[in-house]
Amino acid sequence: MAPQTTKQWVIEGTNGFDSLKLQSSVELPKLGGHDILVNFHAASLNYRDLIIPKGQYPFPTKDGVVPCSDGAGTVVATGDRVIRFKTGDKVVTLFNQSHLAGSLTPPDLSTGLGGALDGTLRQHGVFDESGLVAMPNNLNWQEASTLSCAGLTAWSALYKFDSQSLRPGQTVLTQGTGGVSLFALQFAKAAGAIVISTTSSKEKEDVLKKHGADHVINYKSDPNWGESAKKLTPGVLGVDHIVEVGGPTTMKQSLKAIKIDGVITIIGFLGGAKSEEEPSFLECLTNICTVRGGLVGSRQEFEAMNRAIEANNLKPLVDEKVFGFEEAKEAYQYMWDQKHFGKLTIKID
Repeated sequence: MAPQTTKQWVIEGTNGFDSLKLQSSVELPKLGGHDILVNFHAASLNYRDLIIPKGQYPFPTKDGVVPCSDGAGTVVATGDRVIRFKTGDKVVTLFNQSHLAGSLTPPDLSTGLGGALDGTLRQHGVFDESGLVAMPNNLNWQEASTLSCAGLTAWSALYKFDSQSLRPGQTVLTQGTGGVSLFALQFAKAAGAIVISTTSSKEKEDVLKKHGADHVINYKSDPNWGESAKKLTPGVLGVDHIVEVGGPTTMKQSLKAIKIDGVITIIGFLGGAKSEEEPSFLECLTNICTVRGGLVGSRQEFEAMNRAIEANNLKPLVDEKVFGFEEAKEAYQYMWDQKHFGKLTIKID
């Protein structure tokens, strides 16, 4: 028999991580015709999850929301009109629940899990069948729970548009050792690309090389890393794809590294929302490149990514420390303190 109640975390207010509240018994809604009840086994954290309770997230949120967009679990019950899944199937959540294919639309922005809609940091949740994808069969729960945001964001940055998608032999630049950057490294190497990564320490440099980076630049000892990266590219022509996670603080260097007609996809602002060295729009012209913003991806892209994960037996890089469900606050703080490597996960049930 399907459960009638669930434990869940919610965000009440914007007082930082103290806004996280654990609710021990919340009634589950009755299933509609196309609804699916998921028993979550793992969830993972993203940077957006850390800034939502701080009131710093620029996209729609609601007070009292169940946090986290990323989760993997088992189908335990289905509505009588569900056709995509059956009881016992392993599924992963789609970040923007209505973004099924093509370009993102303004209404899609109001369907982000863990922001506008209740997310995955709970034992059970009800979702429309269209907002779930089949879990890759080569991954465990922790690994699969990292795909919805970081994985799909990296994939979309490299493959969003056919005319500009990654090709074998091209060069990709990644920044740091966060989830999106590590996924981009893995996807790029699987595609036969050359990868240049930036980092801040010798220890992280060794790890990046272990996981396939062809070149690693320490941005602390080499603040002009953009020009250095360009010198490492074939013919010193520049980088074809840059997955830009730093935002205003790193864009100046990314523009120095980019190739003519290359693509810089801005997916975050880990370095802060403002910088005195932030370049102007005119520099997109003078460097003759495409600079675009990216917000995760569609279900169609998610399914394509999962096929690539299975075909190449790719394993997301997950931090060895796994937090328990009731340790959610500690997990948030651990990630905020940048103690993690790769994706940080929470074991749920």
